[in-house]
Order: sequence, then C-alpha cells, then structure tokens
Amino acid sequence: MPWNPDVYNQFKDIRFKPFYDLAELIINEKEMKAVDLGCGTGEQTSILTTKLTNATFTGIDSSPEMLEKSKSLETDRLHFRMATTEEMVADDEKWDLIFSNAALQWSDNHYELFPKLISKLNPHGQLAIQMPYQPGNTLNKILSELANKEPFRTQLNGWNRPSAVLTIDEYAQILFDNGIEDLNLSQKVYPIIAEDHETLFKFISGSALIPYLERLDEEQQKIFTAEFKQRIAQNFPKLPAIYAFKRILMYGRKK
Repeated sequence: MPWNPDVYNQFKDIRFKPFYDLAELIINEKEMKAVDLGCGTGEQTSILTTKLTNATFTGIDSSPEMLEKSKSLETDRLHFRMATTEEMVADDEKWDLIFSNAALQWSDNHYELFPKLISKLNPHGQLAIQMPYQPGNTLNKILSELANKEPFRTQLNGWNRPSAVLTIDEYAQILFDNGIEDLNLSQKVYPIIAEDHETLFKFISGSALIPYLERLDEEQQKIFTAEFKQRIAQNFPKLPAIYAFKRILMYGRKK
C-alpha cells in the first residue's frame, strides 16, 4: 500500500510544528552539504534551503508517490533522489548536516543505525533528528495491541511492528559515545485536539497504520479498521479529545 501524500498532509500544520522547532537548532554555516532523510514531498527540505542559505540539500525518500510531489521544487541547491536510509548509510558519501524529521522511526535497530549515521558526518558536522516517541503514544499502543489479537494475529502471519524508537536517555548515550558534542535533546508533547474519533483515526492512518493494512486483504482491512476505530473511541471517551502526541528532538555536532 503506497503512501498517500494527500492523506498525510491533512495534518500538515501539526506535522510542521516539530519541523520548525528542529530547524531552529541548526547553525547556518558556509557551504554546507546537507541531506534530508525521509524528505517526503520535499516541502520541508525546500524550506530548509531558504533558512540555511549556504547549504546544498539532497532530499532522500523511498516513496515514489511522495517524491513525485517534489519535482517542481528542485533548484541548483536542492535535489531529490529515491533511496532508503539504509542505502544512504551504506555508501561513502559524507555530509555537513544530516537532517531527518519524522522518518527514522521507520528504520530498525537504532543502536546500529545511529552510529552509522554519525560516521557519515564530516568533522564538526551537525545532526538534527526528530521522531515520534511511539512507545509512549496511545494510538501506536492501541495499534500494536490490536495486531496481537485474533483473528488479526493470524491474518498478519504473526507480524507486528514493535517500535525501534529508544528512550531519550539511550539516544543521549549513543550520541555521546559516538563523538557528538553540544547535545540538545528533548521530549516534547505536540497536542492534537480532536473534535471526533475519526480525526484521531485519520492522523494515524496516513502513517503508522499503512504497513498493517497492506498485509491484509480488502475485507480484512475493513474489519481491522472498524475494530481499531472502536478501540480509539474506548480510549478517548471524552470529546473533544486531547491526544498528547510525544516526539523526541535531538541535535548535536560531531567532534
């Protein structure tokens, strides 16, 4: 099931707030070679080029549907290519800035991934990453619990996606052990105010729900979705509902 940029962007304002918070941590330096991992439609990468006036950016994403939206944004300082984060860390290219907003939660084994990312930074290069803290977010918990329940566990062949996102303390240790200085790490709540339960469902349907539905046939998808919506209603009995959506922001500079 491909990513749908239109569904994802229904919550554009909510998704942009942590992006701007993360971007504010970056220091604008001369002639930076920068990469945006999981750039999506490229809109945020384009904004970064206006903020970081001396940087040349490459936006990387694995979704052709998302990258299709980025074509009109290309300039002499902004280019896009299709690749995964894992492919990026496997090549020999080095960067002065590695930026990633709400993407690395899709990559596995952060104990291995983050040292590899840091190794791709030039000396004094900057690292700026934001991810939703999935282990602490209610909708992600509901989704994981539902996937472990029959008949869905059998229909999914026992598949579930435990979050690879670590605690803020673990990231602090990993970054410190791998030579990142000037550390700035925080966990912040970006509240979502929902007038109805459908709003909460739509928020997660454009991201974390996708890999579950793509493993089910059409009829199974309908049943899974109906049960998921029912559990959302049970967990948020009071409307309007506030969803305390937690994110981890991290910044640092390589020695």
